[in-house]
Amino acid sequence: MTTLNETHDPALRSWVTSAHAEGCDFPIQNLPFAVFRRRGSTEPLRGGVAIGGQIVDLAELAQARTFSGLAAEALAAAAQGTLNALMALGPRHWSALRLALSRALRVGAHEQAVVQVCLVPQSQVEYQLPARIGDYTDFYTSIYHATNVGRLFRPDNPLMPNYKWVPIGYHGRASSVVISGQNFARPCGQTRAPDAAAPVLGPSKRLDIELELGVFIGPANALGEPVAMAEAEDHVFGLCLLNDWSARDIQAWEYQPLGPFLSKNFATTISPWIVTLEALAPYRTAFERPAGDPAPLPYLDSARNQAAGALDIRLSVGLQTPAMRARDAGAEATICQTSYRHAYWTLAQMVTHHSVNGCNLQPGDLLGTGTLSGPTMDQAGALLELTVGGKNPLELPGGEKRTFLEDGDAVVLRGWCEKPGHARIGFGECRGQVLPARAL
Repeated sequence: MTTLNETHDPALRSWVTSAHAEGCDFPIQNLPFAVFRRRGSTEPLRGGVAIGGQIVDLAELAQARTFSGLAAEALAAAAQGTLNALMALGPRHWSALRLALSRALRVGAHEQAVVQVCLVPQSQVEYQLPARIGDYTDFYTSIYHATNVGRLFRPDNPLMPNYKWVPIGYHGRASSVVISGQNFARPCGQTRAPDAAAPVLGPSKRLDIELELGVFIGPANALGEPVAMAEAEDHVFGLCLLNDWSARDIQAWEYQPLGPFLSKNFATTISPWIVTLEALAPYRTAFERPAGDPAPLPYLDSARNQAAGALDIRLSVGLQTPAMRARDAGAEATICQTSYRHAYWTLAQMVTHHSVNGCNLQPGDLLGTGTLSGPTMDQAGALLELTVGGKNPLELPGGEKRTFLEDGDAVVLRGWCEKPGHARIGFGECRGQVLPARAL
């Protein structure tokens, strides 16, 4: 588990002045990774690190041969068209590169002249998926989400008996994971109305969001070799924002007995920036269970996880309708605010349980946390919860209402960490818009 070091010092200042702007997601204490190229160009994709409103072009920096040792090895891996090679190297390399970049970006750094020519404005780039995602697994780590949803279908027994014992998950579709800003058509599939004798094929009428975090896996574990809790976070490169779009009417008809299928695999949107676990170290907090709940089984428990296994990452959901955009291009309504600290299962528990049967995780694999709802209904991370299954529409500015998403609606997820005495660490945005269904 990463502890605080010199890169976390809130007094650090960068010669990139935009890193000091109020509310900036990317100060020198963050340094998240993405894959990019200049917008509209045919340049090769390459890794980059955010600092203020700029990106350090890691391919260009690698050519300057400014770093040495583990930092140079990590930089060479990060300069490629995906971050898989960097993810595979592990925490010692990641930390060495982070330290070298931090020192090179500080006021007075002798590397300033070299690094300065490697900067590209974020306003001029386009992003691609940061890794080649081999597999995608979505978990169900919020007990509040599980209870809220369960109550809609099983009012007398909303929580399944296994929930407090095992981190629930299902295998999703990696090929339809897309980067923020890529819009998608409303999905079609089979649905059946409660009073209908047979299902019909057509566009989903109950399209929903799921506010999640994405977890990128680092070094692999060999097939048949589980990852213990003590090593679990060494296999996590970092976190991003994730919107697991969901067609609730398709899901209701198809999910028994094998779980989600077409209701989930049409699109999953992630933010471009991956924030490393090291950058998030100041925002660790105790992992706690409500009094009376069972303790995790021994393989899912450790003193370190109890003391600091949770992360206080603040999260919000913004909804922008076509009518809002017509009035003001930047207008949106915040429909949810919550925190990752409310999750019932931690990152380490997700990784350990995923591998306890010998499953071999690979660099670049993606895990979803599941919808991260908090303890009150204004902290619910899905429209299904916020509207109580569509019974209580959301009241939006301008007199609009929503139960589920309509064509043209855009959703923006945001995440950040902030508290006195520490630098703000942000995730940027995860944005997607619903387009009309394609003709069948």
